[in-house]
Amino acid sequence: MRRRSRQAESVATACIHHYARAGCKLVNCSACKRILVVTPQEFGLLLVSIVASALGQFFLKVGALKLGKVTASNLVNHVLSIVITPELLGGLVCYGLGAIAYILLLTRVKLSVVGPSAALIYVFSVLLGHFAFQESIPGSRVVGLGLIICGVVLVIWQR
Repeated sequence: MRRRSRQAESVATACIHHYARAGCKLVNCSACKRILVVTPQEFGLLLVSIVASALGQFFLKVGALKLGKVTASNLVNHVLSIVITPELLGGLVCYGLGAIAYILLLTRVKLSVVGPSAALIYVFSVLLGHFAFQESIPGSRVVGLGLIICGVVLVIWQR
């Protein structure tokens, strides 16, 4: 087996289709003609960023429900309450962790791939809203979520 160059190793990724059969680790697999734009590690960072951001939205919603509606008369009190509401602080921490994972991902992957992929946060947010807060998901929203998922797949996986 010939030794790969350092550059080939730096861009090596698992070709999901071919890997199980032949151990292919090339970005551009000549055996199966598939290109995976992100490595499994980069995909993991993307998932951490997405899940952390979606959890941040969840905790911010829980904290916002705890605060109640904001009016002109209670605006200052609500803004000050943000600092002492654990759910809101947890949401901000999750957002921060998601941002850190996203920044680390941007050091490795093109913005034109990562940016659209971050749209998966919308999918997770709708699902969290449905399961945690009993929010309805109309058919048009399901179609929209499906289009987001298809778009992300097209951006990440090129043939």
